[in-house]
Amino acid sequence: MTNDAHDEQYYTMETIQENEFTLQLCKDPFNKRLRVDDYLGNVHAICLRLAKLLENDPFTKLFVKAREEDWRTFAARGYMLEGVYTGYFDGRDGYCMAKYTDLERRTSDHWIEEDRILEQVLELEPKMEREPLPDGFTLRCGTPSDAEELAALYGLIFQTYPIPMNDPAYVAHAMEEGTAFYVVEHENKLVSAASAEINGVYRNAEMTDCVTLPAYRGFGLMRQLLQALEEELLSRNIRTAYSLSRALSFGMNAVLAQLGYAYQGRLTKNCDIFDKFEDMNLWCKTLQDK
Repeated sequence: MTNDAHDEQYYTMETIQENEFTLQLCKDPFNKRLRVDDYLGNVHAICLRLAKLLENDPFTKLFVKAREEDWRTFAARGYMLEGVYTGYFDGRDGYCMAKYTDLERRTSDHWIEEDRILEQVLELEPKMEREPLPDGFTLRCGTPSDAEELAALYGLIFQTYPIPMNDPAYVAHAMEEGTAFYVVEHENKLVSAASAEINGVYRNAEMTDCVTLPAYRGFGLMRQLLQALEEELLSRNIRTAYSLSRALSFGMNAVLAQLGYAYQGRLTKNCDIFDKFEDMNLWCKTLQDK
């Protein structure tokens, strides 16, 4: 996603081009992290440049989506493998290589509890079939005219969120940039929503911004939304999907597992969500093989 005036307080997208490499970076001061979305060139030189960035900026976490042939080089420079983005690079795996500058950020507060939740989730039976919506509910594609109501929905549920989804201008901007939204309505009110942030270059999408009002949980709405988004992605020739879910959330992890997403790792204190930095489970799914 490109930058817009109203989201620069959260992050900036930058391209650094030098003789030996090119880096595509997301500088994210709100979440105190530096993310490398893409790169090309000499990995040793890239690591040196990133080390300089960590010295001068207030980031406590850096992570790189590394290619298969490079992840060991990042590991040799002190990076840790936290997860594998299955099929991220147009069918080839991406490796989440992380580095921390702060011990508190590096240390998980709930790892054992999250392991217990994961064990319970992995025991669940798949629920791949598409079920009809309950009476009175409508599922449809989101449009920019929904931005105001969507922002209110996210602001109501999340005390803090990694990106400004409580800002209608940001939501509308995300749609303009190609993010697909699906929503569920009940009595002309939005009660649940989810989105897919699409990377057309590498034919992947992040299933994200999943939210349901508490009174409407238990109806299977999120499963319906993700299935609709998967169909939308297939129509756009996207081959793989992934999602980052709060490791402390049984419900969201259960939805992903039952829809055939595979657990691929846990990213420690990855973002500020629900008023604190939380560990996020990585789930991946192949939508098409060719």
